[in-house]
Amino acid sequence: MFIYTNQENNQFHLTNGKVSYIFHVMKNGQLGHLYYGKALRHRSDFSHLQTYDVPTPASCHPYEDDPAFSLETLRQEYPAYGNSDFREPAISVGKEDVPHVPNFIYDSFKIVEGKPRLEGLPSTYVNDDEEASTLQIVLRDQFLQAELTLHYTIFRDQPVITRSASLKNEGTGNLVIDRLMGASVDLPDKEFIFTHLAGTWSRERQVKERSLEMGIQSISSLRGASSHHHNPFLALKRPAATEDTGEVYGFNFVYSSNFLMQVEVDHYDMARLTVGIHPMGFKWNLQPAESFQTPEVVMVYSDQGLNGMSQAFHTLYRQHLIPKQWKTEDRPILINNWEATYFDFNEEKLVDIARSASELGIELFVLDDGWFGKRNDDTSSLGDWHVDFDKLPDGLESLAAKISETGMKFGLWFEPEMISPNSELFREHPDWAVGVPGQSYTLGRNQLVLDFSRPEIVDYIYEKMSDIMKRTNLSYIKWDMNRNITEAFSQVLSARQQGEFFHRYILGVYRLYERLTSEFPHVLFESCAGGGGRFDPGMMYYAPQAWTSDDTDAVERLKIQYGTSFAYPIYSMGSHVSAVPNHQTLRETPLSTRANTAYFGTFGYELNPLLLSEEEREEIEEQVAFYKQHRSLIRDGQFYRLLSPFEGNETAWMVVSPDQSEALVGYYKVLATPNGRKHQTLRLSGLDEGRIYQAEGRDYYGDELMQVGLPLPTEFNGANSKQALRGGDFQSEVFYVKSR
Repeated sequence: MFIYTNQENNQFHLTNGKVSYIFHVMKNGQLGHLYYGKALRHRSDFSHLQTYDVPTPASCHPYEDDPAFSLETLRQEYPAYGNSDFREPAISVGKEDVPHVPNFIYDSFKIVEGKPRLEGLPSTYVNDDEEASTLQIVLRDQFLQAELTLHYTIFRDQPVITRSASLKNEGTGNLVIDRLMGASVDLPDKEFIFTHLAGTWSRERQVKERSLEMGIQSISSLRGASSHHHNPFLALKRPAATEDTGEVYGFNFVYSSNFLMQVEVDHYDMARLTVGIHPMGFKWNLQPAESFQTPEVVMVYSDQGLNGMSQAFHTLYRQHLIPKQWKTEDRPILINNWEATYFDFNEEKLVDIARSASELGIELFVLDDGWFGKRNDDTSSLGDWHVDFDKLPDGLESLAAKISETGMKFGLWFEPEMISPNSELFREHPDWAVGVPGQSYTLGRNQLVLDFSRPEIVDYIYEKMSDIMKRTNLSYIKWDMNRNITEAFSQVLSARQQGEFFHRYILGVYRLYERLTSEFPHVLFESCAGGGGRFDPGMMYYAPQAWTSDDTDAVERLKIQYGTSFAYPIYSMGSHVSAVPNHQTLRETPLSTRANTAYFGTFGYELNPLLLSEEEREEIEEQVAFYKQHRSLIRDGQFYRLLSPFEGNETAWMVVSPDQSEALVGYYKVLATPNGRKHQTLRLSGLDEGRIYQAEGRDYYGDELMQVGLPLPTEFNGANSKQALRGGDFQSEVFYVKSR
């Protein structure tokens, strides 16, 4: 049993031995929050967890004879503004032109074994009903004639609870939703470090930390995508917490558009966290008998530090989020032609690249941008999804067949959501572009955005893509989105519906993904948005891997991949070896270091194999063979961060098999240091203390590797050239550790 109900006291306790979440119905009929954290034993009454203090004379309270009952000081479960709680709310809804303070009163509850799907939205799922239990709490506002249902799912084997909310209009008039968050959590204090992932194009998901203080701290996106700039992930960790110890609360929003994650610390140092669709620019008109479902919030509790939090996210997403057919399927090692040719290619050049790559053991050839319309640069043809016969005179079918003859699978790049002003599609349907009629358009990468809030446009793109997929027998699609949404206006929505645009747009994206992945389940989708601009769990539901960043520089990727791993499995990260000087940084790093970084993800190449030396070809052939040998470990293993690139010159991480029988360890040192430490070891994690492991030809007990460390190769110190096995800038080592 995962969900207990103390019905005499109207209390609810979700627990699985790893986490507890407890709330109750307060005397005013609203929901109050009691506890969230490490698992507690169940008991018949948790009333003692709610404390009441008489607030200051200036505070407000709903009961004349009970001044201690004040919503200003009570922890709540899904708060509204206006009836003595002055903090920011989870919900704001009313009738058209009729003032009202929302007052949702507890009505009933229902427990469902398993986890119902969320209509029209990506969300976590169960493989059988025994893996989770779901609690549905129904509340009603009699004036609004509205039903609010709060959904809580607790998973059996992980310290994970997911939450969402749905609102149904049970009246005869329209309701207007200004704010409907996926979750709200009131914590009893502010002693946390606010940890999130920030950045920009080619510098995504950098780890940022700051202490909570009185006021509001938030991360958000108003770009129509989850964005390069703030990922929809937030962790609150205790100040003493480390990668391996201490309390951490992690939150991830399963959504790919505008979001808000904020923590408000009040005047009593209590912290309220809210997660949901960003209220800015959002206003939803709810017709009679209609419902609105919020996206899902994933909440993880860890008493084993940041690694414990991340491993819970990773396991959940591998087992309960990505498409089922890709949970145990090996992802192909691919080569993408973009940095090899950019727009300058023909069939002969592409086939030569594929043939050369196939000889190295690479399994999938991906044709990137430039194969359609008259696309010789980025100024034209998006939306014209028909082959450019000047480049490929025999068509895509011929190219796909010749790629297949090399022994490789064939993949294509699409940017389905975009339209070029210089395109056949725009000339025929200028109203299909997002924008305000009569006003100038803002361009991004010389392109506009198709109005995916319109079903007929989604249908049109589906027909174009599915036709190509059938005719070429595609194995892979890279789905790109290279600009954010400006002038957010749909020409088919009424003036009062324009606040629905952003959400309707992403629902259109999800509908297209749903249709294509359902019809072509064998096709591997990789999401992309100018690199990592839409790396979120909403996308992962359809595309089990994402292009982590357009920046392929091995040194920069240490930070990008390290930060990304806070919430996302390493096997979701598109990570490739590219040519040097690197096309984003002009840095030159050893081929071995580029591979040693890219191994910890979905491995591939972004270079021209025809330009490689024989020595480089031999090295790449060995890299490909090495990855094939270990990719099931990388796919299924537990990932541990060991040394942070945000804290020093060295980075280290490792992945350990579920049975602890083997591990792959990556170590990186960016810049050489003169006369460094004489004895250098790397302390490992996640091994069996009593088991004997072999590494670098020597036997070690697991406790020795974790407490003393794995000896690193001797480093050059200026005087030991005969003994040194490594030195210089951009060092890297990958160690395979195997139990005897």
